[in-house]
Amino acid sequence: MAVIDPRFDETTFIVIDFEGLTPAGRPAEPVEVAALALRPERGRLVETGRFEELIRPPADVPVTAMDVRLKGITERMLASRAPASVVMARLDAGLPASPCRLVAHHASTEAGIIARQAEHCPRLAAIPLLDTLRLAKATVPGLSSYRLDSLLAHYGIPQPAGRHRAMPDVEVTARLLVRLLADGERDGRRRTLLELDMAAGVRPERSSSAPEGEQPCLF
Repeated sequence: MAVIDPRFDETTFIVIDFEGLTPAGRPAEPVEVAALALRPERGRLVETGRFEELIRPPADVPVTAMDVRLKGITERMLASRAPASVVMARLDAGLPASPCRLVAHHASTEAGIIARQAEHCPRLAAIPLLDTLRLAKATVPGLSSYRLDSLLAHYGIPQPAGRHRAMPDVEVTARLLVRLLADGERDGRRRTLLELDMAAGVRPERSSSAPEGEQPCLF
């Protein structure tokens, strides 16, 4: 990765993933969140921090047998955890003061959860979002599938242990981001943060009234 752009170099990329339950007729309810913060340093994205917590869902949203099989998360694991309002506030409090971009794969799920929790994470909700699915379509057109598993196979990135848990998925999405950035830079298509924003479909930035510097930085 050799993107030459002062704005890019000042940006923290926060790769984020939620695992959720999808009750009938209702939006997804998060039961786990993970985030990995990366900063450009000498031509590489270097990890500067991470956040990972389970989340207790509302009492009327059950964990189904299919959820347990797919994610390995049980009701017992969630029973003593904090609700989403508390966990999202903790995540929000730990955000860095530097300019940020959120990164997620097929990011509509993450965008929806964050929007519904915006009251508890106003700073997080104001960060523009990069979608690695959209970025992959712009970088390697013509693939038959842009699912995360398909892109991992395309780039030879091993499937993580614990696939469909938040942190393993975040870690491989971060590796995918690095490969996509390298391919885009090598082809001369994305050398600035603005070009990356345009390719990955970032929503417009919004100002946040949340105070800076009053909380310990987890990242």
